[in-house]
Amino acid sequence: MHVVVCIKQVPEITEVSIDRRTNTLVREGVPSIINPFDMYAIEEGLRLKEAHGGTVSVISMGPPQVESSLKEAVAMGADRAVLLSDSRFAGADTLATAYTLAQGIRRLGQFDLVICGKQAIDGDTGQVGPGLAEELGIPHVTYVRRIRELGDGMLRVERMVEGGWELISTTLPALISVVKDINEPRLPSLKGIMRAKRTPVTVWGLEELGCDPQRVGLTGSATEVVRIWTPEPRESGELLQGDPEQQARQLVERLRGLGVI
Repeated sequence: MHVVVCIKQVPEITEVSIDRRTNTLVREGVPSIINPFDMYAIEEGLRLKEAHGGTVSVISMGPPQVESSLKEAVAMGADRAVLLSDSRFAGADTLATAYTLAQGIRRLGQFDLVICGKQAIDGDTGQVGPGLAEELGIPHVTYVRRIRELGDGMLRVERMVEGGWELISTTLPALISVVKDINEPRLPSLKGIMRAKRTPVTVWGLEELGCDPQRVGLTGSATEVVRIWTPEPRESGELLQGDPEQQARQLVERLRGLGVI
């Protein structure tokens, strides 16, 4: 079985800089971590390998610094790490990102399952997983909290919904995006850290992937950030004095004065 896990490196800090020319995040030189939801995706891939055999490939798109996150995934137990890195990939929205990742996964060869975290904490769109499945032409299930069965070309999972969960079956290959309820990510072992140091990260650019230049980066993005600004601070309100009954009377008087009631 070949499991492919998609990860993203995200800023570790809340104060980020914006490139005013492109209106995109400045990622170079910023302290970064593996997107927390993707840690659950890595762990689930490793558990499937332990239960069914096979290999786990971890893939990401980003600048050269993303190699450190891929190495961390290898230290956890992944077998192969691939970085899609090219200056022409910069500024991609979710559509262009899904296309580029799909090109990378196709080059990896035959696969059985693609696992993503449910969303990235810097964009919070949750769109890349479903978009990637569409690009690959495979079924997908989002918000997966548990894998019930896997084998004989079929996958059965529990999917979280409001107020409960659904039991869904699909054929393989397929893509799932997972929530944090699915497992508890392991820490890299000393042996894993040493193996990660010896394991090279494969780097593919636009030419190696055979990408259409019109579908990657800013050029291939269907959305555009037109303007970024900081909202004006709201004026501080006023606390009403007295007991609840007195406060209620004051509130009614204020509303009447404003012509609301």
